[in-house]
Amino acid sequence: MSHASPSNASDPSFVRREGDTLVLPGLASAHSHAFQRAIRGRTHARTEGASTPATFWSWRAAMYRFASRLDPEGAYALARFAYAELARHGVTAVGEFHYVHHQADGTPYDDRTILADATIRAARDAGLRVTLLRVLYTRAGAHRPPEPEQRRFCDPSIERALADVETLRARHAGDPLVRIGVAPHSVRAVPKEWLVEAADFARERGLPFHVHVAEQRRELRECLAEHGRRPIELLAELGAIDTRFVGVHATHLRPHEARLLRGAFVCVCRTTERDLGDGAPDLGALRDAGARFCVGTDSHASSDPFEELRAVELDERVRREARQVAFDGAELLRIGSAEGYASIGFDGREHEDRVVLDANDVSLEGAGADADAVIFAGSGRAVRQVEVAGERIVEDGIPRGFESARDVFRAAIARLG
Repeated sequence: MSHASPSNASDPSFVRREGDTLVLPGLASAHSHAFQRAIRGRTHARTEGASTPATFWSWRAAMYRFASRLDPEGAYALARFAYAELARHGVTAVGEFHYVHHQADGTPYDDRTILADATIRAARDAGLRVTLLRVLYTRAGAHRPPEPEQRRFCDPSIERALADVETLRARHAGDPLVRIGVAPHSVRAVPKEWLVEAADFARERGLPFHVHVAEQRRELRECLAEHGRRPIELLAELGAIDTRFVGVHATHLRPHEARLLRGAFVCVCRTTERDLGDGAPDLGALRDAGARFCVGTDSHASSDPFEELRAVELDERVRREARQVAFDGAELLRIGSAEGYASIGFDGREHEDRVVLDANDVSLEGAGADADAVIFAGSGRAVRQVEVAGERIVEDGIPRGFESARDVFRAAIARLG
C-alpha cells in the first residue's frame, strides 16, 4: 500500500521550522456536534443491574435527554467553549453538523434559525472558520414518526428545511469565514425522496453535502429492510455521491461500497467512534478505492486534532496487526489540513491560517521537525499560537476570551444539568 506522494511528503509548506517553533497550515475538524461537549465524561458509568451492556443507542438516549433542555443561550455557551478548546489545540476551521433546530416540543422559534445563528456566532467569537451544515431530519426511521426527543430536530417538509438553508446563506453571505452546507442526518432519518432533492439542491448551489452513513449495524439492517439496499448503495443509486459528498463514519462497508466512494470524502471521527464502540472501518480499502479523507471531533470526546489524525493510522494498525499500513505523517497532515478544508467548502484556504507549535515542547523532544514527528509525537499541548485569516486567536497557548467562555460554559452546565 503506497504512502503520500513525494511532492506531498517534501512540501515545505506543511511543516516549517521557524526558530524554536514549527509552523503548520490551518487544521479542520470537519464534523462537530458542539453541544455534546457538555456530556464529555458523563456517560461512562456502568448501570447497576443492567441486563445488557451499554451501546451507542443507550448513549444516544442520554445525549437526547440533554439536547431536550438546550436553548439559544445554552447553545451559544456550549459551542463557544467547545470551539475555544478546539482553537487551543490547533483547530482553525470546523464543520458543525447542526440538528437541534426548534423548541423541545418541535415548535419552531419565531426566528427559525436562532440556534444555528447562535452556533455560528460562537465559532466566529472564538475566531474559527465555520461551515454550518444544516441537518435535515423528519422521522425516527422507516414509517416511524419522530420520537418525543427528536421532535426538535425535525421539519414537516424538505421545502421548509431548505428554506432555512437559504435564510442562513443570505444572513451570513457577508462573512468570508462562514459557509453553509446541507446535511441529511442519515438514511434512517429521511426518506429517499429527501436525499435526492437535498443532493440536487446542494449540487446546484455548490454546497458541501454531508451524511452520517453506515455508523451502526442496525442502520444497515433498517436500510436493507426499507430499500433493499445498504446505505452507500442507496446513496449511489440515487446519484447523491460526488466530489462534494462527505460520508461521516462509513464504518461498516463492503469492498464494493468502498469503490462507490471513489473521489468522495469519508470523515473519520476515531475518538468518538472508539468512545461509542462503533467499530473500526477498513480505511486501507477506502484509500485504495480512491476515497478522500477528513477527520472530525464529532461528540468532542477529545479536542486534540493530533490525536484524531494519528488515530486514523494507529487504529488501522490495530485492526491489521501490522505497522505503517496506510498513512504516513505527511498524508495525515494533508488530511487534517487541505482535505479537511476542502470537505467543508474552504478549498485552498488552509494556507491563510497558521498553527504554531513550540518545537521544545516535551511531546516533541527528540522527535524531529517533520510531519511524522508532529503527527505521531505531537500534542495540542504544544500549540502556542493560532491565526485565522491573519487574526491571532490563540496567544501563548491561551484562546482569546477563554476565561469568559469557560465561565458561561460552567453556568450553562449548571443550569441545563
